[in-house]
Amino acid sequence: MPLHQIRHLVAIGRRGHHLDVRLGPQQRGDGIAHYLVVIGDHIGTHMDSLRHMRENAPGPEAVPLEYCYGEGVCLDFRHLPKGAGISVQDMRDALAKIKYTLKPLDIVLIHTGAGKIQDSEKYLTDHVGMTGESTNWLLDQGIKMTGIDAVTFDPPIWAMFERKQFWEAHCVMKTREYYHLENLTNLDQLPGHGFKLSLFPVKWVNTTGAPVRAVAILED
Repeated sequence: MPLHQIRHLVAIGRRGHHLDVRLGPQQRGDGIAHYLVVIGDHIGTHMDSLRHMRENAPGPEAVPLEYCYGEGVCLDFRHLPKGAGISVQDMRDALAKIKYTLKPLDIVLIHTGAGKIQDSEKYLTDHVGMTGESTNWLLDQGIKMTGIDAVTFDPPIWAMFERKQFWEAHCVMKTREYYHLENLTNLDQLPGHGFKLSLFPVKWVNTTGAPVRAVAILED
């Protein structure tokens, strides 16, 4: 798109913790700097590959790039009680609220409000998450890429233990192809639809996930 049509970019990725070590020439005063960066494949904003749930599946290097750029849809579930599993009816209600019908290859973002408390211990506990049922429903609409502003795509661990339903949304990856991002942020700055998303992962080979520089593009 022409640059003059871009209103603004919204960084919706969250930084992870990393270790920077100054090496060699800079210590000698030669004016050349470089760093050692140590990071995991599930730190900060990242994309889960199929290998995360299937031992013999490929890693981020095999994520189809056409799934990583496209029309964005942001669904708001901040009104649900903490720990809730998002139902199919919740999805339909959220879509009705923004007057939008999903189409294949839309990229759907799940807004839980957790991005606002990402520097708090509550980030690990005070959010909602997807269920297996609602995840399968999204895939039935032709969705391949999704994301959430919480530490996991599923409900928090305490809620999964309480209901004895574990990693249902993740487990959909065992039998169906889809990808999700975790640890997004700034979803409160996005409209319900009418924007583009760029979510390309680092092309690591055979890891279970990879960091993503997640950006929303809003046009005039």
